[in-house]
Amino acid sequence: MNLEFTLFLIRRILWSLLVLFGLSIVIFVIARAMPGDPARLALGPRASAEQVTQLREELGLNKPLVQQYVLYMEGLAEGDLGKSLLTRRPVNDDIRETFPATFELVLSTITIAFFLGVPLGVLASRFKDRWPDNAVRFVSILAAVTPSFFLALLLQILAGYVLHILPTTGRLPHNIGFVADMTGLVTVDALLRGRFDVFLEAWRYLLLPSIALMAATMGQIARITRSSMIDVSSQDYIEASRAFGVPEPVRLFKYMLRPSFVPPLTIMGLEFASLIGNAFVVELVFAWPGMAAYGVRTILQKDLNAVMGVVIVSGVFFVVVNLVIDALVGFVDPRVRIRGRRA
Repeated sequence: MNLEFTLFLIRRILWSLLVLFGLSIVIFVIARAMPGDPARLALGPRASAEQVTQLREELGLNKPLVQQYVLYMEGLAEGDLGKSLLTRRPVNDDIRETFPATFELVLSTITIAFFLGVPLGVLASRFKDRWPDNAVRFVSILAAVTPSFFLALLLQILAGYVLHILPTTGRLPHNIGFVADMTGLVTVDALLRGRFDVFLEAWRYLLLPSIALMAATMGQIARITRSSMIDVSSQDYIEASRAFGVPEPVRLFKYMLRPSFVPPLTIMGLEFASLIGNAFVVELVFAWPGMAAYGVRTILQKDLNAVMGVVIVSGVFFVVVNLVIDALVGFVDPRVRIRGRRA
């Protein structure tokens, strides 16, 4: 690791910390500005004014806004996200239980999107302006503009209620007493324990929500891969390899795909990070017990600590993934490090 790459990485880390600090301020203000009294919502309409006042004092809602933020940041520095008014449990425990389900869904989504999007992009670039290219572009645009909730409902109706080929709700059948207590990921824990029956069953439950969630990501990866491949194909060294008779598969996958992979890699990183927070619609449709669906429920109840906890965890995940992608791209492409230094 040379000095230039180290400085590039330090700049990215400092910017990431600044982004997280700004995020904490924004979400704190928005959470407090949401209409409704969280203490009243937590206790219900039959609670007395004295009970509401007492809960507000326990939550610190009667203190000045700046003091509330300082107290929250002190707890956050110690790893304490507070207590949820919805579940009456520490937010840390709720997120610890729900995050693995969302992470597993997003991981399977980005995997399927990659293994479909990259080959489609390569196919489109290989047959540029011919019918395979037109078909791939049509499918990519259609996938990118189709709302995930519409696709989720369509898949649920067709595969679950018309064809009866895949399950439509939950993470595992109720009659399978399997607990993912190692990594929290059912598929990974099933493999680690040698439970291939649970692994296959978990994939059956993962397939429909993953397809509904991956459509837009797959379309973007296919279009970016196509554009990058076409740009690289006009380079002089590609023309030289064609003139020297380099076999087309070698030229396509070794000399064209590898240098074209930086833009799709960046898109994959951004999509992977953003899907953590954007999976809530699909999770609600398929009753997936993930953090995104938990976040929606807490927003409806104005559960301040839980809302901020979900947003902070999603923000940290987003920043960390982008930091990793920046490091990978900066390591692969020195031009990115130079541009970052000049900026």
